Amino acid sequence: MKRFVPTASRSRTMMVAVVLGTALAATPGTSEGATTALNPKAVQDISKYCQTCWRNARLPADRWQDCTQEVFTRLLERVELTKWDTVLKDDETVERREFIRAIDAVKKRTQRARKFTGLTPDLPDYRGRSENSVRDDLDAVAKAAREVLSPRQRRILELACDGWAVPEIATDLGTTVERVSDEKYKAIKKLQHYFGAV
Repeated sequence: MKRFVPTASRSRTMMVAVVLGTALAATPGTSEGATTALNPKAVQDISKYCQTCWRNARLPADRWQDCTQEVFTRLLERVELTKWDTVLKDDETVERREFIRAIDAVKKRTQRARKFTGLTPDLPDYRGRSENSVRDDLDAVAKAAREVLSPRQRRILELACDGWAVPEIATDLGTTVERVSDEKYKAIKKLQHYFGAV
């Protein structure tokens, strides 16, 4: 039987659940710490606000709960429990800024993670291929570019492959953005036709 070993993220999530459960269980008048009790409505309101943020950011629905838990974890680290009900009311408070910062950080981390998960069928998967195989592919593309593209089209594709944006290429070549976009499109179509991809 496989032994369960908690990871750091699982431990952190468990800690959030325990702390939130304890805070929600505390009701006014039950102990001397009653003044630090967390309002359950604040937790619900924060959860709803987070859900709306995740929906607007178009994050995958199966990640919403994890993202909300991470926001709560960040709030536990940075904002006093007694001030949680103010994070949605007062715009200019430190607590509100921490809350918004937490949402932004979680949203951006999740969006970045999505960019690196799984290749689409349209993209070649070079993992596990030898350097020689990849080099051969690059040589074949360079040969095709010399045969079917104009020097200007080759230059546009070289700059685009080096990470230049279309407006930067247009400035470098002393032409318009529209012309660069058109030439880039035609160059890609010529290469696709050359390799029989269209």
